[in-house]
Amino acid sequence: MKKLFPAFALSLAALVVGSAHAGKLTVAATPVPHAELLEFVKPALAEQGVELDIKVFTDYVQPNVQVADGLLDVNFFQHKPYLDTFNEGQKAELVSVGLVHVEPFGAYSKKIKELSELKDGALVALPNDPSNGARALLLLQKEGLIELKDPTNILATSRDIAKNPKKLKFKELEAATLPRVLVDVDLALINTNYALEAGLNPLEDALFIEGADSPYANIVVTHKDKAENEDVKKLMDALHSDAVRKEITDKYKGAIVPAF
Repeated sequence: MKKLFPAFALSLAALVVGSAHAGKLTVAATPVPHAELLEFVKPALAEQGVELDIKVFTDYVQPNVQVADGLLDVNFFQHKPYLDTFNEGQKAELVSVGLVHVEPFGAYSKKIKELSELKDGALVALPNDPSNGARALLLLQKEGLIELKDPTNILATSRDIAKNPKKLKFKELEAATLPRVLVDVDLALINTNYALEAGLNPLEDALFIEGADSPYANIVVTHKDKAENEDVKKLMDALHSDAVRKEITDKYKGAIVPAF
């Protein structure tokens, strides 16, 4: 027995250490609605033995960087075009494990009440990351304010504008800062999560907004090596539940639309 005990003790210790980390999922999320939806499913996951540790970020860079570096397991804040741009630029291997919702992208102003009031030479603020900047330009094109050289280019920039009849001027800024510059510009194209955080109601305050058919659905992302992780699958099952669908519909009242 004395000869067997050390090996037994070592095995038991390894089991205890391993179990301390089993069933814990660390998720990066922006505050609204991503962290809110994660908080909503947290109790259901706990019942399944998965501890959800939610880390709130206010930027669009660190959530991907930290998942790519293995510091966090999963993130929930972005759409596929943004992920593709990050992977290409950083040589990362992050993958989507499922769609959750669409946040219709909107245009806001503190200076005008109707789009017809937008003057020639107006200053328009856009997100400065490639995918959301292009998304903003595509929405401006849809409203007839500009025309792009390639109307389908999801990475278009202001340099790709072919026609600009109102001679609009563009200012590219960090997406999170756009609500704060509304008083300084004539129009700002703002991601819905940042609009909601700033107390804006996309359905009431936006001069124009994407439809529910937007291709920019928000996704849950992890490293490719964790794509088949059982806890990640449980997270996705929870986010794709009827309870979450009802929560999105009841709480956000059309400002956010289920994509599953």
